Amino acid sequence: MMNKKWIAGSKLWSVAMITAMVTACSAPAATNSTANAATSTTGTTKTVSVSEQTSVKYADLVSMDADDTNVSWSEADSTTIKLSGKTAIVTGSGAKAANGSVTISEAGTYVLSGELTDGQIIVNVTDKGTVHLVLNGATIHDNDSAAIYIQEAGKAVITLQEGTENAVSDGKTYVYADDTTDEPDAAIFSKADLTFNGTGKLTVTGNYNEGITSKDDLKIVSGTINVKAADDGIKGKDMLAIQEGTITVDAEGDGIKSTNDTDAEKGFVAIAGGTFDIQSGNDGIQAETALVTDGGTFNIVTGGGSVNAPAKAEEGPFGGGGGRWGGGAPPTDMATPPDGEPPADMPATDGTNAAGAAPANSADKASTTASDADTTTTTTTETESTSAKALKSGADLTVNGGTYTIDSMDDSLHSNSNVTINDGKITLESGDDGIHADLALTINGGTINIAKSYEGLEGATITLNDGDVDVTSSDDGVNASGDINAASADAATTTEEDSTQSTDATAASNISVTETTGTTSTTDQAAQSTDANGNTRPQGSAPGGMPGESAGNSELHINGGSLTVNADGDGLDSNGSIYMTGGTVIVNGPTNDGNGPLDYDGTFELSGGYLIAAGSSGMAQGTSDSSTQNTIVMTFPETQNAGTLVHVQDSDGNSILTFAPAKDYQSVVISSPDLKEDGSYEIYSGGTSTGTAADGLYTDGAYSGGTKVVAFQSTSNVTWVNESGVTTANTGMGGPGGGRGQGGFGGGRNRTQSGTSTEGTTTDGTTTSTSTTDSTK
Repeated sequence: MMNKKWIAGSKLWSVAMITAMVTACSAPAATNSTANAATSTTGTTKTVSVSEQTSVKYADLVSMDADDTNVSWSEADSTTIKLSGKTAIVTGSGAKAANGSVTISEAGTYVLSGELTDGQIIVNVTDKGTVHLVLNGATIHDNDSAAIYIQEAGKAVITLQEGTENAVSDGKTYVYADDTTDEPDAAIFSKADLTFNGTGKLTVTGNYNEGITSKDDLKIVSGTINVKAADDGIKGKDMLAIQEGTITVDAEGDGIKSTNDTDAEKGFVAIAGGTFDIQSGNDGIQAETALVTDGGTFNIVTGGGSVNAPAKAEEGPFGGGGGRWGGGAPPTDMATPPDGEPPADMPATDGTNAAGAAPANSADKASTTASDADTTTTTTTETESTSAKALKSGADLTVNGGTYTIDSMDDSLHSNSNVTINDGKITLESGDDGIHADLALTINGGTINIAKSYEGLEGATITLNDGDVDVTSSDDGVNASGDINAASADAATTTEEDSTQSTDATAASNISVTETTGTTSTTDQAAQSTDANGNTRPQGSAPGGMPGESAGNSELHINGGSLTVNADGDGLDSNGSIYMTGGTVIVNGPTNDGNGPLDYDGTFELSGGYLIAAGSSGMAQGTSDSSTQNTIVMTFPETQNAGTLVHVQDSDGNSILTFAPAKDYQSVVISSPDLKEDGSYEIYSGGTSTGTAADGLYTDGAYSGGTKVVAFQSTSNVTWVNESGVTTANTGMGGPGGGRGQGGFGGGRNRTQSGTSTEGTTTDGTTTSTSTTDSTK
């Protein structure tokens, strides 16, 4: 029997584009994503599909200077500020107390202690020096403005003195000088670079609006910081960098965010480590440009959790109807169901859905509604759905490590550009997508458990190179959808309210990486074949989509790792093609005939790894004839109950596979390096195994007690069988994939398979076999 292996069928190349270390105010390293090219070779050539991404880390974006990390001070070299009620006693130079407030006008170190019940600490240093505030057991409250207001300075550093507890808060109503003034608007508000360090504790309560805000850089080096805010919790404009610390945020708006949407070199969030507990009404951690996490422990709940997600439209026989359209615009040529009525959530030409309401939009763009064409006046109304994502970036989102426990009303991980996961332990419950990228989603390692989602993994190009991924979804498990080039253009647009698209988003190029000792000629995806209708499609593919439609250029690549899918919609769905060179893929579901375990509009080219996909039979697809590894597609005469074993062995009794699907099923797709094009095989149903099951796949042990369903001779690399023997491919029609593009006849459908049936259905035959599979495979 077969091990659940992570097989790399080809050498994977990583393309690093890290530039020299930049200072704290520098731009995030540029990131590009790469689609895959068609490559023809002569000689000895190894071609690999790579989603080429910059591997950005915290240190590439952030550097700390001596002031940022300085926590030392002495009484002799400091000015002490003793707070008492509505007054303060200042000992030393550089600060004055008057009218309940303390104004600091010179650079230096200031040590604050005691309690200020209604007053303000103002920093106004015109010479741009560094002001070092030491909170040494200080409680500061202002009834009608920011409690700490840094108006001007080169930099402000707030040290949380070891062993102390400190608190800063404001009132629910601010008093401004005039109607044109709207700053400050946070309990701690800074117009200069602001850094927190030390090992003490700080509690910030932003009753008016926000907790902590910097209009420049905001860094947290260390400390225990608890923030409760009427709107956003912790906000830096040009950057927000967190090196370490224990941070708790309870915010009605966003938890942690950066906001610079006018300079593509700023507006990023970078986290090296720490412990985070974030409860937010909107996004948990949101970066206007790049978001990078190297490590840390994250517990994030957004919008009250996935239970509060808006209801999605029921899945129908034409594919993912769904109530949302990923990160891009809905297709303009979406077919109408046979009843003549569009789905209730299908966008109409006026920007509303069929029911007259604005559709949900996971890209959080403002929608515009125009009046009827015969009306003399055009009215424009901007609406915006609530964004309640856990990790969200306008440019690239990179996870290099850490432990994440997320329950999000919206997408759990979302980028308007690319998502790269290099490592980490990630557990998600999402009311929408588990992980979504408008462009490329690349998984290079880590353990990802998407326990709940509408769609599990979504991107225009999805690549699994390594890692252990488990997906449960109410619609598609994995959905490669959208036009990679159109999505990159869309990502360059910045919206007013939810402007997380980067203005410098890099358009995808079409590159393949080859290792060769002979002659290689490479053509990118622009060189495509043309069908009889004039539609272009990837070379070697069958016509995809609805009649007259062509397959999209979205792609799913599986090069290694482990992927387990439990889906109510399509298991693996690509509006373009699927390429598998290694790894182990297990698909359970769907159970309805309106979807299929595999759904692709181009081709499914399989050259290595293990594939088991069990589900309904109405829309079942196998792999494509262009595959170099052999596949069996079995259709049972009736639905089999979940847990009923499927066992495949060769005519000599050598076990190929024993599998217990997690859902009811009528079709099973099996591909293994152990299958031979001219092999003789037997398929059994039921019985038991003494082996060990992982995700339903048994290793070692012996199989016995099953009923032989069919025996057959395979004479093709894709063999379709039923209880009577070798048959022809499924002629069912595919449906739209995940709402982003047209589904339809996938590559390899309507194939006629040759072969001879050697034995029909046996009603009382049983078998006993012992696994002889090489456990090192």
